[in-house]
Amino acid sequence: MKMKPLADRVVVKPSQAEEKTKGGIYVPDTAKEKPVWGEVIAVGPGRISDDGKTITPEVKVGDKVLYGKYSGTEVMVDGEELLIMRESDIFAIMPK
Repeated sequence: MKMKPLADRVVVKPSQAEEKTKGGIYVPDTAKEKPVWGEVIAVGPGRISDDGKTITPEVKVGDKVLYGKYSGTEVMVDGEELLIMRESDIFAIMPK
């Protein structure tokens, strides 16, 4: 993928929704929860501060991140669902 986000934007590939519960019950598509974590696949150069300096993002490509349920904008690129969001919409970087 050749996508370069601008400023402090981050492109995230959301994780797949759970197919069945821990008890073994299969969940239909209409009842699946939106995933709230995914993998960072592209990061912008960072935002510009008031004094003109670039603040580099804390996340990097390959990080697993936790984000808000309704964060970002959903886009389709090469048949793949992706989210574009600001770095501030990301709550945490998950341990590897």
